Amino acid sequence: MANEIEIRVPDIGDFSDVEVIEVLVKVGDLVRREDPLITLESDKATIDVPSPGEGRVHIIHAAKGDRVSEGSPIVSLTPVAPARSDSSEAPAQSDRSEAPAPATDKIIAEHGNSDRLHAQVLVLGAGPGGYTAAFRAADLGRTTILVERYPSLGGVCLNVGCIPSKALLHAAAVISEAREMGERGVRFGEPQLDLVALAKWKDTVVNRLTSGLAGLARQRKVRVIEGTGRFAGPHELEVQGADGVTRVHFDHAIIAAGSEATGLPGAAEDERIMSSTGALQLTDVPGRLLIIGGGIIGLEMATVYSELGSQVTVVELGPQLLPGVDKDLVRPLEKRLRTKLEAIRLNTAVEKLQVDGDQVRARFSSEPNKDIFDRVLVAIGRRPNGDRINAEAAGVQVDERGFIQVDAQQRTNIPHIFAIGDLTGQPMLAHKATHEGKVAAEVAAGEKSGFEARVIPSVAYTDPEVAWVGVTEAQANADGLDYGKGTFPWAASGRALGLGREDGLTKLLFDKSTGRVIGAGIVGPRAGDLIAEAALAIETGCDASDISLTVHPHPTLSETVAFAAESFEGTITDLYMPRR
Repeated sequence: MANEIEIRVPDIGDFSDVEVIEVLVKVGDLVRREDPLITLESDKATIDVPSPGEGRVHIIHAAKGDRVSEGSPIVSLTPVAPARSDSSEAPAQSDRSEAPAPATDKIIAEHGNSDRLHAQVLVLGAGPGGYTAAFRAADLGRTTILVERYPSLGGVCLNVGCIPSKALLHAAAVISEAREMGERGVRFGEPQLDLVALAKWKDTVVNRLTSGLAGLARQRKVRVIEGTGRFAGPHELEVQGADGVTRVHFDHAIIAAGSEATGLPGAAEDERIMSSTGALQLTDVPGRLLIIGGGIIGLEMATVYSELGSQVTVVELGPQLLPGVDKDLVRPLEKRLRTKLEAIRLNTAVEKLQVDGDQVRARFSSEPNKDIFDRVLVAIGRRPNGDRINAEAAGVQVDERGFIQVDAQQRTNIPHIFAIGDLTGQPMLAHKATHEGKVAAEVAAGEKSGFEARVIPSVAYTDPEVAWVGVTEAQANADGLDYGKGTFPWAASGRALGLGREDGLTKLLFDKSTGRVIGAGIVGPRAGDLIAEAALAIETGCDASDISLTVHPHPTLSETVAFAAESFEGTITDLYMPRR
């Protein structure tokens, strides 16, 4: 055909003779720019090949199982003449160069209005909860639009939170372990920091995940619109993007707008006074760093920057680090941090920060009441974004703190609008948001679903890590619960001793009336990985013998969970416990 467009495999780097693992179109399909055509798989990566233009599929040259290289023909398209503005098959203009194609040919001009889009499920926010909700809705056959204000999917967690911080924490752990191995006969030279290379590696980790999410969105035909979304009515969202306003009409909406860092009242706006986002950019290693807030974020950044060479001072308003966590779990962490940080100041408020040239002067509520730092990290918590989306226009109720109340199906007070993640209350954790996202998408699609998690684990990825789930001991005492406790000190663990980390502890709490585990806490390396067993035990109603009689591999840190159960039962042989 004279005007036929033949699409070939583009430059895919060093790969050649790559297998086609999926053909994503069929003859007769209307293909828009950036629609994925085929999926290739090499020994290193899975690659979607997008369409460089628009048209209807006339010939498919590649089949599943074929092997192709750069220049191999994939698909031939027949160009489609421009349609009238009211045509349901009018090709949509891409919202951005990497945006996925619309989910259906009829996504434009639905409901008699040609200047707005329509989706059965609209998701506002593409963090872990948001993209999970969008992908689940698409898997259930719903036309789905995902609105995100940033260029990349993944939200705060993936782009400037959970993932980059864990990459830097790994680098800090390597530095620490190398130094400590010197005392055990294996000596390395002092680390030579290349901050540009370290930041590039951290960004590579993030980019690999965000590009993977973009591919998953294309495969599911989830349309992504970049811009800031605000409700214009109970069935409409306005998205302010670089090219103007896009209006989206929806049947169901899932609000996943997340949260943002809480600023310090009265603090000057200056690059030397950072949020966690600024700290993770890793532009330099300050000589002296003040961290305001002794919670998870503050202590994780203290761990990173102290190993990179900063003299770090942590200031916490309350009487202990990690407020709300059992003191016996915090104690090993605080003891170790006091050997690595310049200072830890508890029961202390920062009354004033003043930028003075290249430094920041801080005034404290306790003695000494003044000090000078090169940079300050404010890590005093996060606030939900519920009051930033014009929710009242949709009739959604938002409380004075910015939270949105939901039921077990994640519904707000407006039945067809759902909310998930940080917006719905504590704990503000990505893994909570993902589970809520699935529930909201399933209910919106007509499935029977509900968020019925008994417990949600929390982890501080410090050194040592601190993890807890279910009822804490402090909470049990405050509530007057009749509980029993089994603990196992890692000083008796062969695996922990082999790691040179005998300061850990595993603790399990049991309901005396039923014998079932109701809470757990672990402090030590990889505590965040170990806590999942305790979470599963609580969810499934396990008692001490269920855990202790499960054969755990030896020698491992996971054994300490079984040993804690045996300690409660009085059957442990790895410790001597007087007969009860």
